[in-house]
Amino acid sequence: MDSESLQAIVAPLLEWYDRHARILPWRESPEPYRVWISEIMLQQTRVEAVKPYYDRFLKELPNLHALAEAPEPQLLKLWEGLGYYNRVRNLQKAARVIVSEYGGEFPRDVETLRSLPGIGEYTAGAIASISFNRPEPAVDGNVLRVVSRLAASREDISSPKVKGAISDALRQVYPAGRCGDFTQSLMELGATVCLPNGAPRCAECPLAELCAGRREGIAAGLPVKPGRKPRRIEPRTVFLLRCGDRIALLRRPGSGLLAGLWEFPNTAGSLTVAEAAEWMAGQGIFAERIIATGGAKHVFTHLEWHMSGFLADCKAENGGFHWVTRDELEREISLPTAFRPFVEALDAESAQPSLF
Repeated sequence: MDSESLQAIVAPLLEWYDRHARILPWRESPEPYRVWISEIMLQQTRVEAVKPYYDRFLKELPNLHALAEAPEPQLLKLWEGLGYYNRVRNLQKAARVIVSEYGGEFPRDVETLRSLPGIGEYTAGAIASISFNRPEPAVDGNVLRVVSRLAASREDISSPKVKGAISDALRQVYPAGRCGDFTQSLMELGATVCLPNGAPRCAECPLAELCAGRREGIAAGLPVKPGRKPRRIEPRTVFLLRCGDRIALLRRPGSGLLAGLWEFPNTAGSLTVAEAAEWMAGQGIFAERIIATGGAKHVFTHLEWHMSGFLADCKAENGGFHWVTRDELEREISLPTAFRPFVEALDAESAQPSLF
């Protein structure tokens, strides 16, 4: 879609946004710190799910200096449940750069923003337009979908060339004085009306009369996206090792999946109870009883863990593990969402019969 065609959407879209925009906590005061935190949290996470995380994060770390100085355990605990923990680590890295190199003031130009850890083209555009009223587009999946349908475009939206062309065309139609509202109106339309997966609400759309995809009857089939490769399935067995009132944890390696986070001990494969006892013995853990827990599935981007678990009451702690109380687990430990379904099994009554 060229900039001349896009120019026609500006007025009706802003008029619609003024009347229908959702009230969201990060819109109340579009300071760059608040916009930045919200945009990083919202990546691949629903708005309603983000709200309590956002409120808690801002309460404990209200500004760049607080974020830059936060201890890692506090940082990870605040992010617990959002996943993609490198995002919050990059938030802190960027905060430290802004404090040390820019006097604690957010850079206003997109190029400098993009140079900060964890800030890509989309986030830089969002901060520049929403916080600094600059004509810089923030092109995410919502915006790509809206523009593809408006133009009845069958081009592959995963192509950097296509994304770049849409960004360039949008940049030319940004309305002076309302750049932030225009960015958010495009996001809002995609999030609430021009919905994904073949479900556009064309009857509610302020741009329906301007939409080539609707006129041609193909809007529901757009945008064009490449087929996804199937995720790799990986069975895993999770061990809840309990010694008195303390529970065993391990820290994951510093790089790779769930880097540096705490986890319940686990191993590849779906083990039988005899194999589980053998695995524990190999770790220097000898159980007075072993009971099976419920299973769980966790989906990563390119991988699925299909997990089963065992709860074991151990005769003694092993120094190879980090042992914490249940209270410490809840208050201080950032446990990845993948392992959260197993936490309630820690409360299993000792009277439950052992499998071993």
